[in-house]
Amino acid sequence: MDRKQVYRLAVGFAAVGVAILAMPSVAFAQEAAEKATFLTSQGAAWLGGAIGAGLAIIGGAAGIGRIGGSAVESMARQPAAAGQISTAMIITAAMIEGATLFAVVVGMLAVLKA
Repeated sequence: MDRKQVYRLAVGFAAVGVAILAMPSVAFAQEAAEKATFLTSQGAAWLGGAIGAGLAIIGGAAGIGRIGGSAVESMARQPAAAGQISTAMIITAAMIEGATLFAVVVGMLAVLKA
């Protein structure tokens, strides 16, 4: 792992730590002494759904960005094929966006379950 990856990992862990500390059950632990649970099943569903939706969006954005960059590079190398490359790029990006939307909906369903 290079320094950039280590810094990203450290920032990610710091963000998760701040999020956990900002949770009301942890912040007001003195008042909730009779409920000595760290994370309820509903809270776990919310956390899992939110993390899953966020990861799906990050993955979809990375995929669409890579497709766009590769398409532009391909068009620069071979301008005559720009129409075919654009069509293939749009179709592939739409498929990635559809999969990302499905993953976000599944994450939201995990959050909204009773």
